[in-house]
Amino acid sequence: MLKRLGFAITTRNLWSSFGFGFGFPPNLPSCTSLQLSSSSTAVELRIRTRTIFKVMSASRNSTPVNEKDKQVLQDFKLLNAVNDRYGGVVVEVREPMESALFASVLRASIAQWRQQGKRGVWIKLPIQHVNLVEPAVKEGFWYHHAEPTYLMLCYWIPEGTHTLPANASHRVGIGAFVMNEKREVLVVQENTGRFRGTGVWKFPTGVVDEGEDICTAAVREVKEETAVDTKFIEVLAFRQSHKAFFDKSDIFFLCLLEPLSSEIQMQETEIEAAKWMPFEEYTAQPFVQKHELLKYIADICLAKKDRNYSGFSPVPTSSAFSDEKNYMYFNTRDLNGQ
Repeated sequence: MLKRLGFAITTRNLWSSFGFGFGFPPNLPSCTSLQLSSSSTAVELRIRTRTIFKVMSASRNSTPVNEKDKQVLQDFKLLNAVNDRYGGVVVEVREPMESALFASVLRASIAQWRQQGKRGVWIKLPIQHVNLVEPAVKEGFWYHHAEPTYLMLCYWIPEGTHTLPANASHRVGIGAFVMNEKREVLVVQENTGRFRGTGVWKFPTGVVDEGEDICTAAVREVKEETAVDTKFIEVLAFRQSHKAFFDKSDIFFLCLLEPLSSEIQMQETEIEAAKWMPFEEYTAQPFVQKHELLKYIADICLAKKDRNYSGFSPVPTSSAFSDEKNYMYFNTRDLNGQ
């Protein structure tokens, strides 16, 4: 409800009194966005209200909005947005809002962004504002990605095919090759997943967490699964596959780690058994001999230990994109002429 000039005005009264040729939307809350001074008249209010709905209709139909209507639109309370680097805007909804009001404000906001020449629109909806998903989708937004605490939706204002980047396309995993001085490798049997109950001994593996370096993830996974402390040496190889996890692609890094301890305490929630196994016994497993990928992995590991194979070592580097140090992995031995 809006109170000005000593009396109360509701949007429902405005809708019916000002002669709109269509029914009042159900559950539309009172509008608190129209700003009226003490000199405002009913005629001015009627024109202003009509203009807002006309602009919202123009937004849906891509109809040009004239300069006078633009000014009225600027007086209407829009969604708070931050410009991105690519000619678009990012909106993060922080306050609760009724669905009908959100739909109206969203249409008005899109109209203004269109007049400003904006391109992509990103709306970050925290999970507590899930009621706003449906009205956003009805306005043409689509899902981009979801995290445990929010949903990201996006919208493309210009006509034609959008150029918004797709969601993350790959999951990143690691496999840890850990060999001690006895030429024994650290292996585990899993009690979950595809290897459960197969009796297959495999290298410790896992998924790199968000914001985690590959070298850090490899050390962490070995520690979590076996309690063995290790030092990361280098990436020996990597493999890319597709349709691996919910239709996402997968990049798997084979990593060489040096053991710093030997006592094993297996992670009972995921690991059935863990031990140090002679390398020849590991490679002799029928499962390893049957699969080409695992045979290549065994050959690479053996070449690293017995011959002149060189992998990729992590080197801290800086860049123009971030002040933080990031790792670049490359063959440092050949680069340095050793």
